[in-house]
Amino acid sequence: MASVKLSHVYKIYPGGTKAVKDFCMSIEDKEFIVFVGPSGCGKSTTLRMIAGLEDISNGEVYIDGHLVNDVEPKDRDIAMVFQNYALYPHITVYENMAFGLRIRKLPNEEIHRRVLEAAEILGITEYLDRKPKAMSGGQRQRVALGRAIVREPKVFLFDEPLSNLDAKLRTQMRAEIRKLHAKLNTTFIYVTHDQTEAMTMGTRIVVMKDGRIQQIDTPKNLYNHPCNRFVAGFIGSPQMNFYTATVNEANATVSIAHTDATFPCPRELFPKMHPQVRSGARPCVLGIRAERIRIAPEQGSDTAWCTVSHTEELGDESLIYGDLGTEALTVTEHGTEVVLRSVDDAPLPLPGCRIPITFDLSFAHFFDSDTGENVCPRIPQSNHLTVTVSGNTATWEDISIPLPPALQLESGTYMAEVPVDALANGKYGNFNIVCRETVEQKTLIHLRHGDHLLFTTATFGVGVTYTGLAPDFRKITWFQEGKIIQPPLLESSTLFGSVIRRRIREGGHKKTEFHLTVGEAELPLPDDILEELIKTAGVAILKKKLRYKIPPDALTVSDHGIRATVTRYLDYGAHKYILAQTETQTLLAETGAEIAGCICLIPDLHRLTYISDADDVILYN
Repeated sequence: MASVKLSHVYKIYPGGTKAVKDFCMSIEDKEFIVFVGPSGCGKSTTLRMIAGLEDISNGEVYIDGHLVNDVEPKDRDIAMVFQNYALYPHITVYENMAFGLRIRKLPNEEIHRRVLEAAEILGITEYLDRKPKAMSGGQRQRVALGRAIVREPKVFLFDEPLSNLDAKLRTQMRAEIRKLHAKLNTTFIYVTHDQTEAMTMGTRIVVMKDGRIQQIDTPKNLYNHPCNRFVAGFIGSPQMNFYTATVNEANATVSIAHTDATFPCPRELFPKMHPQVRSGARPCVLGIRAERIRIAPEQGSDTAWCTVSHTEELGDESLIYGDLGTEALTVTEHGTEVVLRSVDDAPLPLPGCRIPITFDLSFAHFFDSDTGENVCPRIPQSNHLTVTVSGNTATWEDISIPLPPALQLESGTYMAEVPVDALANGKYGNFNIVCRETVEQKTLIHLRHGDHLLFTTATFGVGVTYTGLAPDFRKITWFQEGKIIQPPLLESSTLFGSVIRRRIREGGHKKTEFHLTVGEAELPLPDDILEELIKTAGVAILKKKLRYKIPPDALTVSDHGIRATVTRYLDYGAHKYILAQTETQTLLAETGAEIAGCICLIPDLHRLTYISDADDVILYN
């Protein structure tokens, strides 16, 4: 039994094709993890890198806490079940299961014990003397599973093992594999392109697209709380309905474009919704599942007309397909098609007839029209507050807070975008803690002040019901008329450079040293960082142009290093910074006091993120 960790893993093929991009995930011991996504999304490639069947271009893979990048597949203590059974046709089931153990030269008694135990678990004891050609597809798959079980590995890897089976047998084998996981009580990593298979098997699911992770969550959360439009459309059958829509918070309604449909929207959705979307200033994409659309008993102000195109009877339920637009039986160009699920015994409407339908928007999702990101997420990124600035004081509602000297805002009204992690326990205002919501291992606190609801991820005592707040002004963005007046403080500075080799003579002997150019400075490269960079990029690291991300507290004023001129001192109270200009870049450094003039800055090379500038691959973090 073991955990698996993937840290900034990439797979880049010759020619520059990135099959897997910056894959980061920790898999706990005994979890059943499913990788799911369309063909070509990188899920099987990721599995094969864990197994050691594919070389890792960059990044690190750990099994049971041990780095296995350079460990042979046979020594990783894993077992893999493939899509094809890969059984030896000329030997019996017993010998197929025992073959790998004989190669490892285990004693015959141990081999016999393991084979019999695995056969009993899988219910194939009576087939041990048969050859694979005399068995059905499901039985052969059990043999393939048995061959993996006898290895007694720390981690089981499954690469679409059921895709060659018929629908009934797939359902049966899904149940068998879940039972197997419960019996063996070890770590399973399973790859499939079938979202139904993923939803019914995994304790957590990794949804992938174009080599990148889209969302990692439980099946229920993926279905109910997709983070973007791709996940919403990929998970669930039939696929979620999507419409271009406009939200009107004043009337608490949502209107669907190219139709006459307008539905009531619950007001409790608005606090987490992006303000430009909820005000109607920016259209969005409305997503709603078929079971949240119902045939209305009669036409009313909260219904819309749907022209039925066809129906599908599925036994215990039926699907009704139609269109909200005016063109009855043609596929429109405006995305007004609708599919709804009917679970009652009422007669299905005939094609061509018009029926009143209603949307339950309590379970709707709203996505950005351009990026596809959820604009009404479970954990909102920010609170949006209308703030009045006068002198050095910012006022929201009846709460006045002094501004730090670093913020030089003219008097006026602003929209302040305050991230949920920028509101900490403090002395300003009196907020009622409405509830605590645990989401994705984070606790989201709902705070009420008057008629306003705010959100924070700050930590408060369990018994606390009222609190004051203190904003972290470094993280706040200030807007006027939709334009950014004051951006948040940079989280990191960016510099460019490379690894260079120096041959020097010391005491009559030649010596090779490696240095890192950072901006205009040249600094000795620590051996452990050099080792990691060579491990991920090879000797080609000497030819790569690097990009560095440098956090402000990783830069220290010194008598050598990067030469720069201080252009501004930023006093945020407990934290003080300088902006310093090099020949080509602006750097942000945290300091204890005000500094002016020409200085040198030395970076902590262990705190930098090293990125290959050509292909945007993280080499060391």
